[in-house]
Amino acid sequence: MHEVDVVLLDLGLPDVDGMVLCRQIRAVSDVAVIVVSARGEVDDRILALRTGADDYLVKPYDVDELVARVQAVRRRRGDRVAVPAGPGGVVKLGEVTVDLDRHEVTLGDQSVPLSRKEFQVFALIITAQGAVMPRDQVLHEVWGRSGAAESRSLDVHVATLRTKVGRALIETVRGVGYRLAEHPDQLER
Repeated sequence: MHEVDVVLLDLGLPDVDGMVLCRQIRAVSDVAVIVVSARGEVDDRILALRTGADDYLVKPYDVDELVARVQAVRRRRGDRVAVPAGPGGVVKLGEVTVDLDRHEVTLGDQSVPLSRKEFQVFALIITAQGAVMPRDQVLHEVWGRSGAAESRSLDVHVATLRTKVGRALIETVRGVGYRLAEHPDQLER
């Protein structure tokens, strides 16, 4: 069974009051709870937050705002994808060494200076361990949205990464995203 990352809880449920359900969830789990409700009064929002909700979004809401709030709650709770478990958080990709904990990349014995966003993009691709990292997921994780400007920025960041760490390391899967060109079982940790 998969664990739940975030619960979107509508207060207007037909069988049980949403506040009661929020208390019941909080009694057995520390899962993130975001209330999505048509009840927009300040008292309702305060009560939900005091009952155990992590965030509150009033209907109707923009889907991009919901996605951003889910990401913010996950980030605050430490549910980031970018740092994998492993000894020291160090990944070797041929001559490229990536220290995910220290945000350092070396090529051979030379340090490779990466901007914060370049490192975040690279870390997401690495932590996918050879699986395709969907473009939309990279955009949402690194930029928090997926507009035209962010999409173009991602293209530039990937091109810059290829220049800095080697063209053959990051492979584009057209229409989907990016992955490491090396087979995952060739990764050393």
